[in-house]
Amino acid sequence: MESNNNHQSPPQTTTTAAKKLKNNLVFRSKWGEVNGAMGDLGTYIPIVLALTLASDLDLGTTLIFTGVYNFLTGAIYGVPMPVQPMKSIAAVAISDPDFGIPEAMAAGICTGVILFVLGVTGLMRLAYRLIPLPVVRGIQLAQGLSFAMTAVKYIRKVQDFSKSKAKGNRDWLGLDGLVLAIVCVCFIVIVNGAGDEDENENENEDDQNDNCVVNGDDQERKWRKIIASLPSAFMVFLLGVILAIIREPKVIKGFKFGASSMQVVKISKSAWKRGFVKGTIPQLPLSILNSVIAVCKLSTDLFPEKSVTVTSVSVTVGLMNLTGCWFGAMPCCHGAGGLAGQYKFGGRSGGCVALLGATKLVLGLVLGGSIVKILSAFPVGVLGVLLLFAGIELAMCARDMKSKHESFVVLVCTAVSLVGSSAALGFVTGMVAHLLLRLRKLGGPKRVGSISSFWMNNP
Repeated sequence: MESNNNHQSPPQTTTTAAKKLKNNLVFRSKWGEVNGAMGDLGTYIPIVLALTLASDLDLGTTLIFTGVYNFLTGAIYGVPMPVQPMKSIAAVAISDPDFGIPEAMAAGICTGVILFVLGVTGLMRLAYRLIPLPVVRGIQLAQGLSFAMTAVKYIRKVQDFSKSKAKGNRDWLGLDGLVLAIVCVCFIVIVNGAGDEDENENENEDDQNDNCVVNGDDQERKWRKIIASLPSAFMVFLLGVILAIIREPKVIKGFKFGASSMQVVKISKSAWKRGFVKGTIPQLPLSILNSVIAVCKLSTDLFPEKSVTVTSVSVTVGLMNLTGCWFGAMPCCHGAGGLAGQYKFGGRSGGCVALLGATKLVLGLVLGGSIVKILSAFPVGVLGVLLLFAGIELAMCARDMKSKHESFVVLVCTAVSLVGSSAALGFVTGMVAHLLLRLRKLGGPKRVGSISSFWMNNP
């Protein structure tokens, strides 16, 4: 009997894993998940396009690897966990001609190794517990506002992604004009509103009040439901694709079918050194704070029923870069901004990013690097619109700060992060501000029971 029980346990484990996988990838809402998959493209496309044009990034290989990353993270976590470029490494690669693909890949590998070690040793979990929530909210608010301000630049100014510069003011009319961007913004606001959960409660109250009116506002309520169900981000992105083809009809003829040939990137000793100093060192604080800690905080806020730990996120980011960077795929991480953007537009499960990953994988295998031609013609103002709402949604995370103590730390951290263009500097300043406010309360009427209560609880 014992041997039979032992033989039966593996199928039960397999069944449980299969059920969890199915639950993680199932669509909560078909159009909602499709729409949510577009929420991170305002960040992804400009950076990937800039790296491809300025640094000869292999776009086909990047699409294949990031597609696999998207699918696996969706299956593992069951939330719309994004896969984004490492922004500090990308910024250096775009602006510094001496920082090429070997240096960028070296920086990604080194960052991945450090994050992997921090995850498996438990040090990342320790950092997660010690960093106060107001400091995390400050980093999120700074990142959200940074996204929003960048989005406004995309909308107002003509962009040259190959040089990471603006050429001048955008025309009002045209296939990539200001009017187009403004119309897209208005459309998304009408469909999605502010994204508050309170709206559903208000609608329920209206329905209860309207029960006394016989069929008075039935037609109006139907139209509201129809408008609210529209996949706004998907429709805006599809419009951008159509306009890109209209702007450059030759892009279709320029498609070359077949995946890019993958090759191992040769990294010299000097490339390792430059990659670590110029890429890894500035990227590491941003990856730890925004790609791991802030992502886990936001995931807990949005999906409290899901278990997304800093250990697993740190390990997956490390493994992504330890795998793909050797073959020239863009250094990647997760990001709170991408998670907020995909949630804003309806992403509620891992199926959202799994669908996006499958699409990237197909494009990478079928069209390879030739897809850069249609991305180059894509209306930048439309990408700015998508990025704007992702940034606003991330910045809104700070609205749960109730006390003056919390708000003060959040705003100090945000101001320093934005002005200094450094999440690490903002983080240090926020931690110091939090410590000083805690020390100021020593000797007051409330006694400190423990170091934990002194550090974490509000005064």
